[in-house]
Amino acid sequence: MLVLASASPRRRELLAQVGYRFRVHPAHIPEDPLPLEDPIVYVTRLAREKAEAVYRELSAIDDPAEKRRLDGQSSFLAVLGADTTVTIDNTILGKPEDAADAARILRLLSGRTHRVVTGVALVTANRTEVAAEVTAVRFLTLSEEEIANYIATGEPMDKAGAYGIQGRAARWIPRIEGCYFNVMGLPLALVSSLLDSCKY
Repeated sequence: MLVLASASPRRRELLAQVGYRFRVHPAHIPEDPLPLEDPIVYVTRLAREKAEAVYRELSAIDDPAEKRRLDGQSSFLAVLGADTTVTIDNTILGKPEDAADAARILRLLSGRTHRVVTGVALVTANRTEVAAEVTAVRFLTLSEEEIANYIATGEPMDKAGAYGIQGRAARWIPRIEGCYFNVMGLPLALVSSLLDSCKY
């Protein structure tokens, strides 16, 4: 049984898009970066912690009915964790706290190239595999009016870097270097390689 340790609707849609069958069981762990933590270290740490937390939780189920239901799906448990952040000048830009913070982040991205980094982790009974994907994203220069109008849509508020490439912000992105799906939150080729490595 494959379990996605994430509540993200985008990750759920992407994983289903390439044909995987899975359950969703979100992890609930602190997501604050450690002092001076490198962005790649940060996202891979969180991905691993999310996957490990859910694996421990599901492995410890002692309700007989729930165990029978899970065992009926598959006796092999694999938990996939993921975390995405946006960085510029090696500074981690998380989800905006409010509209003012979203505007601050979008001003930082305006007219520049930033990096989107996703860490992924796959936890099974026998192994833990961790990897990261990095994509460079170029933004056009944004006016204050464009920033304000975008924030008014509400789209930036639940997204790392205060934008979604699959939404209205797409018109400001003339090019990327790397995996498009990584910018959405789940690098599908990398995830498929991890799943293949554990013979899922």
